[in-house]
Amino acid sequence: MPIDCVLGETCVIEDYPDVDPTETAADYRCGFKTRDGHSGTDFAILSFEQMEDGVRVIAAADGRVEAIRNTRPDQPYVPGTDLNGEECGNAVRINHGNGYQSVYCHMKLGSVRVTPGQRVVRGQLLGEVGLSGLTNYPHLHLTITQGPDVIDPFAPGKTNACAEPRDTLWLDAPRYTDAGLFTVGVSDTVPEFGQVQSGQARRTSLSPTDAMVLYTHAFHGDAYDRIEMTMNGPDGVVFTHTARLDDDQAQLMRAYGKRAPDGGWAKGEYRGYVQLIRGTTILAVRHADVIVE
Repeated sequence: MPIDCVLGETCVIEDYPDVDPTETAADYRCGFKTRDGHSGTDFAILSFEQMEDGVRVIAAADGRVEAIRNTRPDQPYVPGTDLNGEECGNAVRINHGNGYQSVYCHMKLGSVRVTPGQRVVRGQLLGEVGLSGLTNYPHLHLTITQGPDVIDPFAPGKTNACAEPRDTLWLDAPRYTDAGLFTVGVSDTVPEFGQVQSGQARRTSLSPTDAMVLYTHAFHGDAYDRIEMTMNGPDGVVFTHTARLDDDQAQLMRAYGKRAPDGGWAKGEYRGYVQLIRGTTILAVRHADVIVE
């Protein structure tokens, strides 16, 4: 593991490398948990507060540090911003001496604790998870390369045929689940499913008198799974809600919200979190921000 967290408890794998060479994206199990052209494995932590407390990024294997970056600010990416080739944000690149290299992206500003030329051992502290570069949520993006090729550590031979591959680069391969969250957003009413899928439902700002509704589009939910929804604002927790699934569902939408209180919502920034949970295991987490103006 390249990050000091417990999968299903304090972090989740949000995205895998895209193994489909076409414009259609697919992870190594032919699932939805990737994006077209995505080159690495994304380990998402559960909140911005967790990032502020500090989550350690650690070397996945022995090697020598080849390059670092430790100058990018921690801030959500604004579409259209020129990152000058620094989409990876604050980062560390390690040469493992066997043809493989690993790159650790989106680290916290000022947290990098290694220098070029330094030898590191598996498990050694490299820095902390941050919000730098091309990202809008705290996570660690790990890319593995061999020469010019990007390698999926879950299926390095690319011969998995959608099944659990026999070969892996992991000492203890993280367990795969096909369930996840496509999106989370905020609206001023309970949206139609089509509006959620198209993105038309999303609001980035609300008036003080608008209703505030947190919604999510999930996939491959099982009966008895839970969707935990929490909205926080300038004055603390606005609401929490648990939606339980009665049946297995390939795709589903859930929404919950509140009308504006007397006097309206306090102006400022609001953030909603949604977690998909199976038993005691967190399978996925996403967030959405909205400003009350």
